[in-house]
Order: sequence, then structure tokens, then C-alpha cells
Amino acid sequence: MLDTQRIAPAGKFLAEEEIQQEIAKTLGSRFIYQRLLVLIPDHTRSLPLPQLFRIVVESIRNPKKLDFLVALGTHPGLSEDQLEQLVGITAEERVTKYASIGLINHEWQNPDSLISIGSIDQDQIKQIAGGLWHPSLPDQVDVRINKKVLEYDHIWIIGPTFPHEVVGFSGGEKYLFPGISGPDVINATHWLGALAGVVGTIGIKDTPVRQMIHMAASYLPTPVTLMALTVEEHQLSGLFIGDAQSAWSAAADLSSERHIRWCEKPFQKVLSCAPAMYDELWTGAKAMYKMEPAVAVGGEVIIYAPHLDVVSHVHGKYINEIGYHILPYFLRDWQKFKHIPLGVLAHSTHVRGSGRMQGEVEYPNVKVTLASKISAEDCARLNLGYMDPNQVQISEWKERENEGILYVPRAGEILYRVKSN
Repeated sequence: MLDTQRIAPAGKFLAEEEIQQEIAKTLGSRFIYQRLLVLIPDHTRSLPLPQLFRIVVESIRNPKKLDFLVALGTHPGLSEDQLEQLVGITAEERVTKYASIGLINHEWQNPDSLISIGSIDQDQIKQIAGGLWHPSLPDQVDVRINKKVLEYDHIWIIGPTFPHEVVGFSGGEKYLFPGISGPDVINATHWLGALAGVVGTIGIKDTPVRQMIHMAASYLPTPVTLMALTVEEHQLSGLFIGDAQSAWSAAADLSSERHIRWCEKPFQKVLSCAPAMYDELWTGAKAMYKMEPAVAVGGEVIIYAPHLDVVSHVHGKYINEIGYHILPYFLRDWQKFKHIPLGVLAHSTHVRGSGRMQGEVEYPNVKVTLASKISAEDCARLNLGYMDPNQVQISEWKERENEGILYVPRAGEILYRVKSN
């Protein structure tokens, strides 16, 4: 059920006054003398979070406790300065006006920060996966979540919804699983998404991964309200407040209208520019995910990220060991890779895209080239193409769609698809 639904006309945005009124109307006296935990994304998601942080804090009347937990998944934790920047407050405000409000990082690798609230057994996994099931999926998923969720009377989620390579559309209960979950759910959901493939997942609402997330969330005893957002150009074009599934579904419907660009025919070459908010290839690879459905077989996606100098702050060891490969590469000799976390294997296949094996030779459908500070030697070792970012002339890529060449100035959130796909 939706408490609030506001949609701006195409090309327009919701006014700050309208946003403030709707949030205040929904929050108001609802959580008086209650303990409220607010889940928020990190800096790798586009939304006007500083504006929303202040509106939410000012709208809640006399909470017993109010804290914000960053749903990092496996992303690196934020420093105190980064947390302040994330919500748009000064260091002085942190110790004065907002001193009573906690700003907390999720710690997915810290067993002491997690609690098990249930499990998903093999029969349930097989039912969810359907024809995608593969013995590489776990026999059981321990549904572990940040134990703070049991210390509050209510959970309030703030987050945008975009087409997503693993789950179909981001947002909603994804902020719980994998946002503040343990490694079992993170690995299982991402690997199930890899088995489905990016092209067969992204921009689709009802996916096996979304079903698994819903099942995991059903074990949570703490009530949840979702403030789902549709964001364009860092501004809100849609605001939906209600139960987690209804609000997410409405936001995903609007996202499918606003965040998908339909192309007449596939492109041969794409210069896909990853914005600075993606400070590692782990997230910067979204510049590939959103483009693959619109690239011809044999075409090329160039991830242009001249600021990027690291593959992954958290998972670099494993990625450097295995490199980037298509899914059949891993499935043909599955036992060889059992020691690698499934979430890392999933990332590898998502970056490399779809393709086929012929004997021992790998044939990806799309060539992936990296134009960043990561060296040519490292790219070769990782099984990626290399381009010197200093040699890229942006002007040479613009307005060449009729030639089969596409320039995407800010990639990672808008999905490109061919109309026949």
C-alpha cells in the first residue's frame, strides 16, 4: 500500500517544497518516542541525499532514537568526513545540531555485527532459480543481517531505483539484502544474477534474485517503510512512500519509463564515461552493464574513467587472481573456482558480458576496453582491453550514432536497449 505517490511530468522535477510537505505529512507524529533506523545508500548512488537527510530529520517529531545506517553491501566503509559529506553536514553540525544522530557503516565482514534471522534451503533455492539452477549455487543460504535492525521499532529506507544488472531494478528491499546483510545472501543473490546474465536481468522487475530478496526480507520481524525515489539529473522525478514492495514496484515502473533509452539498432562502438562517484572498477563497471544490451556482437564498450586507479578496494585480491571472464568459462570447470566468493565470480562475468566457449577459447560477445589509470599490463592480466585515456578525444565520439558509434557522457544508471530486444 502506498501512503504517498508523487510523479513529475517528463523532463520536470518535484519541487523541494512538495517533497518536504509529503515527507512531513507521512512522518510527522508517526514515530513519536520510537526508535527509528534509516537506511541510506553510499556515494555510488545518485540522489539529493543531503536535502533528504535534513528534511527527514526535521520532519520526525520527538523520536526516542534516530540513526542512519549506510547500506554498503560489500563496498568500503566511509570515514567520518565521508559520512558527513554523504549527508551534507559540517563537522561542527555533526557534534552540535546532529550530535544525537548516529551515522553508521554496515560491516558485512564482521560476524559480531550480524545476526541470523532465518535460512533459505536448497528446495527453496531451486524453486526460485527454476531453470537457472546450477550446483554452484549454495545448498542453503543463512539469512544474516546487521543486528541493529532488531534494536529499533521501525526501519525507514531511503533510496533510488534504477535498472540493475543483478536484480533487475535496484532499490526496495535490496537495501536490506544485500545492503546490510551478511556474505551468504550477498554471494547467493549475485551468483544467481550471474547465472541469469545481465541481458536477461537488467530492466526486468520480476527476477529470481528479486524473489530471493523478498523471501529473505520476509524473515525480518521489524516493520519497514520505504521511501522509493526516481532520480533524474540528481533531482527527484518520483517519490513513493509505503510498504517496501508497493513503493518499490511503483518506483520501478517509473524507472522503466525514465531510465531506459531505446535504440533503433545495436552500436558497434560505445565510449561509456564512468562518473567520479565510481571510484573503483567494482562499481565503475556499471558503464558496461548498462550498455551491453545495445551493443552488437563483435562490438566494443570502452569504459572511460581517467580518474579510476583500482579494480576493487575490498575484492582486489580475488579479482587479480581470476581476471574477467564470461560465465561458461567458470561453469566448465566449476570445482577449480570454489574457493572464490560467488559475488566476486558474478562481478567477473558481469563485466566480461555474455559469450561462448569453443574448446579452450573464450568468445565474448562484446569487447570490453578500459581507459583509466589501470595499466596496459594489468588490463591484459585481467583479460580486458586497454586504451590510453590521454589519447581519447571526446569530440571525436560525439554525434556519430548514425555510424554505429555512441558517446555516453555519464554512464552507469541509464540502460540502453535495442527496440527488438
